[in-house]
Amino acid sequence: LIAIDGSKFKAVNNRDRNFTSAKLKRRMEEIEASISRYLASLDAADQQDRPVSDANVVRLEERIAKLKVHMKELQSIEAQLNESPDKQVSLTDPDARSMMTRGTGIVGYNVQTAVDTKHHLIVAHEVTNVGSDRDQLSSMAKQAREAMGTEKLSVVADRGYFKSEEILACHDAEIVAYVPKPMTSAAKADGRFNNDAFIYDA
Repeated sequence: LIAIDGSKFKAVNNRDRNFTSAKLKRRMEEIEASISRYLASLDAADQQDRPVSDANVVRLEERIAKLKVHMKELQSIEAQLNESPDKQVSLTDPDARSMMTRGTGIVGYNVQTAVDTKHHLIVAHEVTNVGSDRDQLSSMAKQAREAMGTEKLSVVADRGYFKSEEILACHDAEIVAYVPKPMTSAAKADGRFNNDAFIYDA
């Protein structure tokens, strides 16, 4: 019997250096708003009767110049993002991806492990940058069977691995997979009775 599970490991990539299209769009809008605000301040300074110090004008112009440079950097990242198959770019660690773990997001990797339940040894492992475990069951089960050199194999995994295509792939490879079906009923998830618990008695 083999137990399969995934663990999220944080990469050296900071969340601020990981971009999705929504995050990039938000950052660009923030910069455009800041530039507009600074330009409005310069216009207001020009229209005032009392003179504004040259130092203030220079400071605002420097801020605008920095923001324009930052905007060009973001436009370069946008080009990389459009070429990326999963529409995500990590600048420090290019292979790392943003994923959810325990209700919070990290930029990192999903390490898959298959453990022999009798000897408590890792028989197979794989590092992926896909946040979900849903597509990992059959490949990990096949790697575990190959590593153990056995024909028959049973695997257990949590409901995060439940996907009918993956269970069918295990069945086709003559691997028995025990994976609980996810709770799709809100009542069942809350611990209440759902419709399946009731039988109509005529």
